[in-house]
Amino acid sequence: MGGGSIQVPGTPLPKLAAGPVGQQIHSIYKSRLAQFTGNGQYSSQNLRAAMSEGRASGEEYVKLQVYSPPYLSRPTFKEATSHDFKSTHVGELFGPSWATHWIKIDLTVPQELQKKEHLEFHWDADNEGLIWTEDGEPLQGLTGGGERTEWILPDSFRDGKPHTFYIEMACNVMFGNAIGDIIQPPNPNRYFQLKMADIVAVNREARALYVDFWIIGDAAREFPENSWEEHQALQICNEIMDTFINEHGTQDSILKGREIARKYIGNVDSSKVYDTENDPLVYAIGHCHIDTSWLWPWAETKRKIARSWSNQCDLMDRYPEHRFTCSQAQQYKWLETLYPKLYDRVKSKVKEGKFQPVGGSWVEHDTNLPSGESLVRQFLYGQRYFESRFGERCKTFWLPDTFGYSSQLPQLCRLAGMGRFFTQKISWNNINNFPHTTFNWVSLDGSQVLCHMAPDNTYTASAHFGDVNRTISQHKSLDQDNTGMLVFGYGDGGGGPTFEMLEKLRRCRGLSDKTGLLPRVKMGDSVEDYFARLEKKVENGTEFVTWYGELYLELHRGTYTSQANNKWNNRQSEIMLHDIEYLATMATIENVSYKYPKKEIDDIWEDVLLCQFHDTLPGSCIEMVYQDCDQLYAKVFKSGTHLLKDVLSALGFGDIAAGPKRLMAINSLPWPRAEIKHIPETESEYALVQGGPGVANVEALASTSESVASIKEVSDGVFQLSNDHFKVKVENGSITSLVDLAEDREIVAKGQKANQLVIFDDKPLYWQAWDVEVYHLRSRQELPSGQSCIIEEGPHRVSLVTETKISDKSWIKTTIGLSASIDGQPSYIEMSSEVEWHETMKFLKVEFPVDIMNTEASYETQYGIVRRPTHYNTSWDMAKFEVCCHKWADLSEAGYGVSILNDSKYGFSTAGNMMRLSLLRAPKAPDAHADMGRHHIRYAILPHAGPLDHRTVRTARNFNHPLKIIHTTNHLASSSAALLSSIQLTGSPALVLDAIKRGEDDEDVSRGELPNREGRSIIIRIYESLGGKARGCIVIDREVLGVKKVEKVNLLEDDGEQMVFEDGGCKIGLRAFEVATFRLQL
Repeated sequence: MGGGSIQVPGTPLPKLAAGPVGQQIHSIYKSRLAQFTGNGQYSSQNLRAAMSEGRASGEEYVKLQVYSPPYLSRPTFKEATSHDFKSTHVGELFGPSWATHWIKIDLTVPQELQKKEHLEFHWDADNEGLIWTEDGEPLQGLTGGGERTEWILPDSFRDGKPHTFYIEMACNVMFGNAIGDIIQPPNPNRYFQLKMADIVAVNREARALYVDFWIIGDAAREFPENSWEEHQALQICNEIMDTFINEHGTQDSILKGREIARKYIGNVDSSKVYDTENDPLVYAIGHCHIDTSWLWPWAETKRKIARSWSNQCDLMDRYPEHRFTCSQAQQYKWLETLYPKLYDRVKSKVKEGKFQPVGGSWVEHDTNLPSGESLVRQFLYGQRYFESRFGERCKTFWLPDTFGYSSQLPQLCRLAGMGRFFTQKISWNNINNFPHTTFNWVSLDGSQVLCHMAPDNTYTASAHFGDVNRTISQHKSLDQDNTGMLVFGYGDGGGGPTFEMLEKLRRCRGLSDKTGLLPRVKMGDSVEDYFARLEKKVENGTEFVTWYGELYLELHRGTYTSQANNKWNNRQSEIMLHDIEYLATMATIENVSYKYPKKEIDDIWEDVLLCQFHDTLPGSCIEMVYQDCDQLYAKVFKSGTHLLKDVLSALGFGDIAAGPKRLMAINSLPWPRAEIKHIPETESEYALVQGGPGVANVEALASTSESVASIKEVSDGVFQLSNDHFKVKVENGSITSLVDLAEDREIVAKGQKANQLVIFDDKPLYWQAWDVEVYHLRSRQELPSGQSCIIEEGPHRVSLVTETKISDKSWIKTTIGLSASIDGQPSYIEMSSEVEWHETMKFLKVEFPVDIMNTEASYETQYGIVRRPTHYNTSWDMAKFEVCCHKWADLSEAGYGVSILNDSKYGFSTAGNMMRLSLLRAPKAPDAHADMGRHHIRYAILPHAGPLDHRTVRTARNFNHPLKIIHTTNHLASSSAALLSSIQLTGSPALVLDAIKRGEDDEDVSRGELPNREGRSIIIRIYESLGGKARGCIVIDREVLGVKKVEKVNLLEDDGEQMVFEDGGCKIGLRAFEVATFRLQL
């Protein structure tokens, strides 16, 4: 036997070990990855150091001059550039908050950079900005703070000569001007330092490797540790790092690193990465959610639109796969008006199919608080704008960020031509997890829309590896469909997608095709394409799950109450518009010289709809926004008052001659009314007003009439108010007894007090103006009242006032009133409060413990009723401890019930038999002065024998629509009575005639945005209010109105079903809670 080695044929493994090889410590090698791209202590040695091939700065190459407009003004380009500019420099401070500075830049590319492959101008002042060409064309937005700070220089700048452009600097960041916590009130004296104004030659391969490494590194971090894909990603990343280090960061090492990356992600350098035939699961859509107001005012939103949308147009030119969707017709209109060149650029991208309008509404509005007609007008004005500017209506209602979704939205969407709905806000629930991703959402009337909620639980995804992965891993409807929509791009404060996001998605797609495990993402499709695929599945038999009724957000419940004055203005403007349209419509029939004020009405509606944006109306904006709202509402009411004066004059209700004046009243509601009104100009100060619809008679009541409403002090501090219906006992401002005389029934729960003011500590977990948490109920304190005194003693109305001290700074004076009862009319106990409110983080409510038992309470919503639990059986029940209502809430049992009416409040709760109306809050963020000051509030108790029915619906409407008393000398006024009552609705009292207006495109009304319709028409909107099938008849006085035919149309007033119209009437039948629109063609 010899000692030589024998090599076994075919075995490449050396017989002898060359040395020890250790196992990689997984966590250490994974943690190492941050060294390669991090911004810390190794940044001068890692890939970041290789991303620039040269840099030039200073006055020789970047000459800076500034014009600083005074008074925080925001001048146009033309105005700003007409002024003298003075020298400025990097390191200069610019401010204060909300100021604008126009920077003139004369840029000269040095010779050593002129031949470089890719040149950019890098600018960072930690605030937002917009780049303009020398001749006034907006090019691209800048975000600041290290994000979106680059602008690609045109090749024409490589000639060594100075080239001029401008930056419009806005002294705010993307989320306003708070320092630190973004929801705190903005700092008015914030200044921003210009940190960088450089010409940079960018190493594009190094930048590409940076993104390669980012995504592969995410795979190493986020794939399961027991998967080979995770281990492979970690090995690839370490190999890239080793190559870069061993070859001293040369360009060759960067190119080799990219080759190594391709082993894991493939070739990702163009949009061709999406051309493979593999079926995608994730459909990525670029988006830029711009809050029309929030932590900044409207004036800044207008500039955010230009900054954000110009960026997207630029990205579309560079990335063929990029598709961008954006909603809100108001924002398009602002762009059209203020930035016409950029609007034309956007419009060309819309035509190419790359920039995709979506949503179909005027703004992304709140859906809890606006009236039904306001929701209709959001769609009407939105869809008409999109159709008139872009030739198409939207098919998908897009509302990702609103604080809950009204139960009637699916019906209104379908009536506005949209059968699709996208949102995600319900994922913010802080008690229960919403169980569906893709589902059919069903309205109160049975109408449905196909809904998709972004599985990634955001509408502002950063297009990270994790966003793509979560779009499937968090998908809750995979049994029916395994695809999800990924909506990405900076949002809320604008911005939208960045080039890095688009590059990351290319790599995610390449990774899925090359390596697998990550859900395959696709770019290039639209929102409509995505929903069309879902609808195709329905057509082929897929049954998506259903969700009936409201999508209640278990968060932000305080928004039903915050900013009370703004909510009061909203309701009053809605009522005013109802009356203007009704009266103006009828006036155009009678008076040929009166022209329907379409432009003025449109202007008012657009302003009101703007104020219904989902941060504005709910009360979650900064103080500046509400100052703007106050000014806008003042304009609305001034214009509306002028329109009402004009139309009343046209109808013959103006003064045309000297002589005795007559008292008349306008009843703008569609049923007769009879009320006792306080009229100071009459001898007795009271009158019985009855009649209508249209004109009502005013009959002065003698002060010596038999006492039908009485008040007396039955013992010290205890008062009794009575009429034929009720006997009310008031003690220390609270109602200790309320007896229905006809039913011989006590309404106040035994030992309890109604109209009891209570105050709660109100410190939510974080979102002050938005939230009230369930634990606030544990801090309830009754407010003790002072002495009461009688102020009206009858016989037509009685009342007493009580002052309650809330604190050393706050008080409330509450008047409890009772009018004499009128035969055939419901009677109610009215409370009118004047509040001086200067509290901190407190919540004021008023309580009504009633002797009624039911496990559900009823609340008015738009065009219907929502029934919610009065118990806390489950977490879903308890989550509704504070809910939204409109003009009334009701708790009824078999045979009897109690309704609470209000004139401007939306927050309510019913727990057991305790009904609570929410009055005022005092959050300190984001508006430090929210709700501080004087408030006037009206509410009422309406007991009723029998079930909840039309009496509550009508009485609440009456309570909110005061009769208009008119003094006139014009003898023609009486002739208008027949005109104003020429359209009436008979039949089921559950039917409500809610709106009367002119047709949008009538030839004598149209503003030319869409094709005219021949002739004249009247549009009426009717809904079923109680929840059952209802029949009725539209009765038309043919001697007054020459109606030729009646059509049932949709909300957009398209041609529809012709109705049988004979003998001056049109019989109709509506299903439960149906909203129906009819055209009366004259």
